[in-house]
Amino acid sequence: MAIALAFRIPRKNDLVGKIMTIGGEIDAAAMGKTLIHEHFLVDFIGADKINPDRWNRQAVVERVLPFLLEAKKYGVRTVLDCTPAYLGRDVILLEELQKKSGLNILTNTGFYGAMNNKYLPPISLEAGPEELASLWISEVVNGIEGTGIRPGFIKISVDSNGGNGLSSQHKKLVRAAAITHLKTGLTICSHTGIAKAAFEELAILQQQHVAPSAFVWVHAQAEKDREQHIAAAKMGCWVSLDGIGWGDFDEYAISIANLKHQQLLDRVLISHDAGWYRPGEPKGGEFRGFTNIFTELFPRLKKKGFTDADFNQLLVKNPAAAFAGRVRPA
Repeated sequence: MAIALAFRIPRKNDLVGKIMTIGGEIDAAAMGKTLIHEHFLVDFIGADKINPDRWNRQAVVERVLPFLLEAKKYGVRTVLDCTPAYLGRDVILLEELQKKSGLNILTNTGFYGAMNNKYLPPISLEAGPEELASLWISEVVNGIEGTGIRPGFIKISVDSNGGNGLSSQHKKLVRAAAITHLKTGLTICSHTGIAKAAFEELAILQQQHVAPSAFVWVHAQAEKDREQHIAAAKMGCWVSLDGIGWGDFDEYAISIANLKHQQLLDRVLISHDAGWYRPGEPKGGEFRGFTNIFTELFPRLKKKGFTDADFNQLLVKNPAAAFAGRVRPA
């Protein structure tokens, strides 16, 4: 199947220093304190059954909004919603949450391959990387599902395959993300986990002439060998320690302090991977908020000598550097 690239491809410098939010472009400097990996709604029913009729947007807004306002009290100004297509991405919902919260909210393009491809649409199994990329690029240029709302980053996902290497399907997702980055300048976030898979992704990206600085190793906390965090950061990759909504605060503090000791704090991203409204559960089920970084992690880091400048690096400078739209060729 051939998908014609009939739309305008942004020039290399179109998005330099800009972030694409639900409401449009802003300067990267206007992001302020940023949570780079959160979820407002996730539906795990599968790509073959998902439908926005499964949730009531007003009910979701009423459930989620107090948690966003709570984060705002801690100075948060921008949140990246990492729920991908076919897992509950709903840009109309996000638009309403942005308006009511006053926060900058970003959404994504891309496909989620983890969990044995349960959340991949049929086209992703049939199409080549160029064809997948053309779908994602179209969302960047023309907007998502006719809304005019454009994604601010690329979100893919791979399985570690028991440590046996990425499947051909997941390699294809990485290649499609590389093509999309080179055409749009959007940063690639990949739900990954262990280091072996992350380094395989980085090798594919470099083969596609994409620099490690365009790649966010999502859920790097799953890799318990902290030397691997250091190796990836030294390559220029963004090491994302992003499950702080779920505990293990002492372990996060040790990992972050270890990277700071190696003078690599400027390659670290942190977030909660928290939320989220679950369709089909009473009132959307349990919802974890977006404040553990401030109430649990930062006090531990202060005891390790972290300063306000360090916290500014983690929540302000690094997200702006990681997600400002620009092509980063290898």
